[in-house]
Amino acid sequence: MHDVLFEPLQLGSLEIPNRVIMAPLTRARTPDRIPGRLQETYYGQRAGAGLIIAEATNISPTATGYVYTPGIWTDEQEAGWKGVVEAVHARGGRIALQLWHVGRVSNERVQPEGQQPVAPSALRGEGAQAFVEFEDGSSGREDASTPRALETEEIPGLVEDYRLAAVRARRAGFDMIEVHAANAYLLQQFLATGSNQRTDRYGGSIENRARVVLEIVDAVASVFGYDRVGIRISPFIEIFGLKDEESEQMAFYLADQLNVRELAYLHVNEPDWAGGDIHLTDDFRRALRARFRNGALLFCGHYTAEGEVDLIERGIGDAAVFGRPFIANPDLPERFRVGAELAEPDPDTFYGGDEKGYTDYPFLADQAR
Repeated sequence: MHDVLFEPLQLGSLEIPNRVIMAPLTRARTPDRIPGRLQETYYGQRAGAGLIIAEATNISPTATGYVYTPGIWTDEQEAGWKGVVEAVHARGGRIALQLWHVGRVSNERVQPEGQQPVAPSALRGEGAQAFVEFEDGSSGREDASTPRALETEEIPGLVEDYRLAAVRARRAGFDMIEVHAANAYLLQQFLATGSNQRTDRYGGSIENRARVVLEIVDAVASVFGYDRVGIRISPFIEIFGLKDEESEQMAFYLADQLNVRELAYLHVNEPDWAGGDIHLTDDFRRALRARFRNGALLFCGHYTAEGEVDLIERGIGDAAVFGRPFIANPDLPERFRVGAELAEPDPDTFYGGDEKGYTDYPFLADQAR
């Protein structure tokens, strides 16, 4: 009954062998922000996914909001990611890198030289917390700081940071890039009415609020080509104080603009872990599909194998993207293929730590011995 999940899918110019896609999962296991052997093992174990979208990766020192998350702005980070890519490719897999700037979801403790985080406007995200290191060497959550608004003349530099991150990702061998414009981080802060109160060309109208996102997509595509670039959005999410009175209209405008560019895929997040339990309506999905026709339409959140089959067979999505199921089931596609029971992940080991809860979940073949 799951045969459709194992049909190839075209993502721009990249064909993936199945439709069980691994979501970008922040795991906070790079204390020096450099991927290493642990990440090579972790991602290599999951190379059976049709596509791995690697964890959110900071594009610059000022893009950070959490300690222990990886970056892609130094030679050492690039080399670390190259090792990860090679591990995935050696097992026949395909991998994309998600480019990330947290914006106001940060704290001076995480920022270079203790400076303020940046955002579209100087508005603190109510309820947002950063993950920081304290003076005694311990780590934990602390309320996000009030950001400063980016000056208009700084925005080309921001766009260039994304482009340079894409250059490094290409040299590291990634198959694709995903632009992270979801989950109330910087790019969604530009998109949303409640967090963007700018009066320049990057604020006000839907077209202006979307401008920087599309400039970044264009910059990244100048490196990879539009046919190797995707984007993640999260309409209707309310987290970290994000509010948006035009969320649906913005999603449709972006879909139109990205369709013209023939972007490889549009990845829509509908999480059940933040901002309420978001279930998009079929009418919304069909309207998005009608606007984004030239690329693949992916949905992520609370899906099962059966739910993905239904999504595909009804023609309102091309694939589902799986997060937590991939944590505890490194061979998730195989488990779907044979109808095996799924292992449950341990939430206590989601963030931080070592191989426990990261690379020690067994494969189905090992359990059968």
